Amino acid sequence: MRHHRHRRSRYAACCHAWLLLLGGLLAGLLGGGACAAPCGGDFDTWRAELAAQARAEGISDGAVSLLEDLEPDPRVLARDRSQSVFTQDWLTFSSRMVNAYRLTQGGRRLQEQAEVFARAEHDFGVPAPVIAALWGLETDYGAVQGDFDTLRALATLAHDCRRPGQFRPQLIDALRLVDLGWLAPAELRGAWAGELGQVQLLPSDYLTYGVDGDGDGEVHLKTDTADVILTAARYIRHLGWRPGEPWLDEVRVPADLPWGCAGAYQHLPRAQWAAWGVQAIDGSPLPADGLPAALLLPMGRKGPAFLAYQNFDVYLSWNQSLVYTLTAAYFATRLAGAPQVTAGSPEPGLDADQMKLLQQRLQARGHDVGNIDGVLGAGTRAAVRAEQQRLGLPADAWPTLDLLSRLQ
Repeated sequence: MRHHRHRRSRYAACCHAWLLLLGGLLAGLLGGGACAAPCGGDFDTWRAELAAQARAEGISDGAVSLLEDLEPDPRVLARDRSQSVFTQDWLTFSSRMVNAYRLTQGGRRLQEQAEVFARAEHDFGVPAPVIAALWGLETDYGAVQGDFDTLRALATLAHDCRRPGQFRPQLIDALRLVDLGWLAPAELRGAWAGELGQVQLLPSDYLTYGVDGDGDGEVHLKTDTADVILTAARYIRHLGWRPGEPWLDEVRVPADLPWGCAGAYQHLPRAQWAAWGVQAIDGSPLPADGLPAALLLPMGRKGPAFLAYQNFDVYLSWNQSLVYTLTAAYFATRLAGAPQVTAGSPEPGLDADQMKLLQQRLQARGHDVGNIDGVLGAGTRAAVRAEQQRLGLPADAWPTLDLLSRLQ
């Protein structure tokens, strides 16, 4: 690492909070194994036990009968184990997703539903562009809601022993939606992981955060626009949205910076970033205040750069992929009037096969990168940053061919 010793200490301080958070998340994921819902084994036997549980929880016989003849869907398991879309770099993914069509359609929805969006911000504090961007990315404003059989998808994931405790309750709550009359059986179609409606909520979140926006006494997230907008706002607020605060600003970064302090979970006062030479995208000074902000460098120090505020954490709760969440947050800024992102001149990255090789080499050096899947996730970024620091390279967590060759 080229920086002075005091910057190395700052890097350690920056990372400490993230390590504590990561430890807590892992403890939550690994704990409670003895209480996990039953999974695996003969599917017919498992399904019968599930039906008995549903009846015991008050689900009607009519709704429980929808479980009859369900079989696992191998396509769901294939999707669950490989999400190759996130092997794309951020500029490629974001330019494809935040396209002229979505920007036009998003602007049209903001105008057409201005009154409902105003209600959403008044009641829940979530700005209209934030809701509209997620709505557009998830389903193209309701046009593409998914065509997987929801009960079959959830049954597949609940029977599979990877995450049964997460999906078994969702399956029962999907039946509860039918009992409430919020969804007809034929409407139980959506994404491969069981999400439903125009903003793709899991059944339990549909039940808990659904808002009857049009006053008909029910919540219809597949068809009723007011229900969709207000429910999305309520759910986003539940995830921790802080009314009146920003979520993302594109910035300029200097040639030299303590790069190890960058990363989605490393918040420093905005005044500190300003002191290190970070500027607004138009070259003006940043406010020298204490607003916590993280520096995001999705393609390294020579590519696009953003300051992400505490509201950006809501996006990470929505989806753990930095490529997706940064795209959603950026889309919201565009709908709010921000200009197109400055691409910069990022160093060429790695393709999927090269990324897998890098992950193998990082794993061989003792780093926990998760699955060898060719996806630049949080674990791989952290390992890349650590190796860059060890090798005396700028620790911006962006893997390059040079780094790959150095790790042979």
